[in-house]
Amino acid sequence: MYYVYILSNWNHRVLYIGVTNDLKRRLYEHKNGLVDGFTKRYNVHKLVYFDATSDVYAAITREKQLKGWKRERKIKLIEEKNPKWDDLSKALF
Repeated sequence: MYYVYILSNWNHRVLYIGVTNDLKRRLYEHKNGLVDGFTKRYNVHKLVYFDATSDVYAAITREKQLKGWKRERKIKLIEEKNPKWDDLSKALF
């Protein structure tokens, strides 16, 4: 499976969109600051949205699509599935 996901920080001001074939591992890396970069610098590790597909090309296409959206549209997508902005990673660990 391949996952497109959106992470946010504690006050939802920062959004990060990524794609992975192992969501649990990738979230562990984000939450523990194991990879230098944007999410570590801005403390972005709250999983607020994810979607799964068995097609890697579909996942990459979706990631690029979401990255091209304006912030308001991303927020609407998140709030349709996760209106309280709960950390969805809690269900994975």
